[in-house]
Amino acid sequence: MSLAGRSNAVLRAGILRAADDRHVRRFMGRHGMRLGAGRFVAGETLDDCVVVLRRLAEQGLHANTTLLGESISDRDEAKAVADEYARILERLHAEQLPVNVALKLTHLGLELDEELAYANVERVVKVAERLQSFVRIDMEQSSVVDATLRIYRRLREAGHDRVGTVLQSYLFRTASDLEALLPLEPNLRFVKGAYLEPPEIAYTAKADVDAAYGRLVETALRGGAYAAIATHDEALIGRCLAFAERQGIPRDRFELQMLYGVRPRLQLDFVDRGYKVLVATPYGPEWYPYLMRRLAERPANLGFFVRNLVRR
Repeated sequence: MSLAGRSNAVLRAGILRAADDRHVRRFMGRHGMRLGAGRFVAGETLDDCVVVLRRLAEQGLHANTTLLGESISDRDEAKAVADEYARILERLHAEQLPVNVALKLTHLGLELDEELAYANVERVVKVAERLQSFVRIDMEQSSVVDATLRIYRRLREAGHDRVGTVLQSYLFRTASDLEALLPLEPNLRFVKGAYLEPPEIAYTAKADVDAAYGRLVETALRGGAYAAIATHDEALIGRCLAFAERQGIPRDRFELQMLYGVRPRLQLDFVDRGYKVLVATPYGPEWYPYLMRRLAERPANLGFFVRNLVRR
């Protein structure tokens, strides 16, 4: 690994550890939005978020939204989160916005009880089906990958088609997970991975993560999956799009996904080229862990916060 690569890896690990530091969390909770968290998070309420989503739609962009939160430890609270997602879907439908939802199963009680999480997410998926919308089950840390994939498989085998999940290219296991899912003709988002995982189970070098990412997308497209290519890496996007063109894969078999606040000009450039681009646009008061993972994915974004801190 190059010196720059090692420096980025060290910085990334430091940022992710800071996500669990109560002092940093307290400071960011008080000042983070003023320091610039609003660049990456579409406000703390659904009303705030709808304003942003409408602006994205006017630019020709699709979106998903997420009520930020995870690791719920109370059954009633997990059920309330599922109820809120149903309300979000109803609001998006009423606003006639080209937006679906993405959610975390630990936010719906997965760490309490897998059956509870399944029941909660199925209720949300049924609402999405009624409204002709879609639910993306986000992937979280490696300890819940098996349970997440079991729940996704159960939903599909129960006849629910308006649901997809996520695969992370930095995990060694992901190629096998993809092969096991292909018979379902799944809708899959591909990401590099944003959690701090041990080197025994995950690639640490960017070149290895990127190579695995390209192989996964190509395998998915060859195997009949719908692929959401979720990265801001232009070289990697170019590789995936070139593969699709060579193989004659139509553009309705894949889309590009990027994060709200990250490379917005690039998002619009791809819209202008005729590609579907979806912007992940989360909101909610529990934005801190999400923000720290976004900074860890691209440590250069940390400079944005430092500059705003100096200007205070």
